[in-house]
Amino acid sequence: MGNKELMIRLRGVKKKYRLGRIGGGTLKADMESRWAALRGKEDPNTIIGEKRKVGDTFMALNGIDLDVYEGEALGIIGRNGAGKSTLLKLLSRVTAPTDGVIEMWGRVTSMLEVGTGFHGEMTGRENIYMNGSILGMTKAEIDAKIEDIIEFSEVRDFIDTPVKRYSSGMFVKLAFSVAAHLDSEIMIMDEVLAVGDVAFQKKCLSKMREAAGTQGRTVLYVSHNMNTIRQLCDRCVVMDEGKIIFDGDVEKAIELYTAVTPQKLPGKYIYDKTYHNDLWKHPDFTIEEMHATDRVNFVFDSGEDILLSLSVSTKQAFNSVKFRFEFSDMSENKLGSMWSHGTLSFEENEHRELNAKISSRLFTPGQYKVDIVAFLTDAFGEDHFLDGVYPGFYLEISEKINDANPFVWHREWWGSLRLQEFEIE
Repeated sequence: MGNKELMIRLRGVKKKYRLGRIGGGTLKADMESRWAALRGKEDPNTIIGEKRKVGDTFMALNGIDLDVYEGEALGIIGRNGAGKSTLLKLLSRVTAPTDGVIEMWGRVTSMLEVGTGFHGEMTGRENIYMNGSILGMTKAEIDAKIEDIIEFSEVRDFIDTPVKRYSSGMFVKLAFSVAAHLDSEIMIMDEVLAVGDVAFQKKCLSKMREAAGTQGRTVLYVSHNMNTIRQLCDRCVVMDEGKIIFDGDVEKAIELYTAVTPQKLPGKYIYDKTYHNDLWKHPDFTIEEMHATDRVNFVFDSGEDILLSLSVSTKQAFNSVKFRFEFSDMSENKLGSMWSHGTLSFEENEHRELNAKISSRLFTPGQYKVDIVAFLTDAFGEDHFLDGVYPGFYLEISEKINDANPFVWHREWWGSLRLQEFEIE
């Protein structure tokens, strides 16, 4: 890659795990499971209703080839279970590959989860020195950096407190600060910004961009937050079922990862308990189903009306009920909300099918996630949550040139929503 030095090279890397043999949490539990298997008995440590595989193998990684160069900020994305964290554990030497070759040139700092590499009984300051020593730094080298580490971490008041007393947010701040400031050529980060507050996340992203751009360090970053991938990375790989299925442009990688093809968009959603927010849901009001009224899936041409049918059931009477559709793009960026006009009343033990119409003229071609919320407004104008389904449905507006969509829309420049035209003379 130009004149940049190769920092990481993987060839044919595989990681195989054996399922069902170990993993009870204690030696006693593992021995009980093994003894039960030998006698053909049910595993005493299996959760009721769960079928536990015995002796099967699972390929967490299945033939990874990857080159990463000096100064690159590489994003790694994929669904849960795709192999992202396993890959980072191999690169961090937490575990070894079953097969293949991993070559790395340079010292590695990694942050795979909150508190990794920290000793709970040691203070924050002591953990800084311990981490630096593991990297091969001298005390004098750590002394030269420790003030910058403490200042960046924002935990100065607690730096001489045992880290077992730290909150998860404090852990992240100190751990990231240590990883970012100690001398290493390669930084490995696994979803580390999910716990920290927004201001600290921005600070961390800026520091990682500086590390890759100005300092020439190599950064590997795993995240489910596509915005942070966009802000930090100049290259991205998509993983699925233990393999790399894409390696290249960040936006193309995100598009592949977030894509929901028309064939996967159903024409009807039945909202079981996994869709509902049980913490706030009213027990007597339930959103049950949603379907497109005139087609087999939620795919619409630019400019046509989106006709929807929503089923609701009640166990008691409700007045002044409204509905809200909350729109996001496929990267989970909130785009806007839409409220129903007027209010509705429901009787006790009523099952009703409601019809809704949305103009697709508001949306540029692409795919959207829509959450559905039902709420009521009391006499004082206060809103009260009744039910919500997340996601309510996925929606696709097809790219079709017509009067409502007269030209190809460039979403990366103009955004996802089509605002009203303005007059100019």
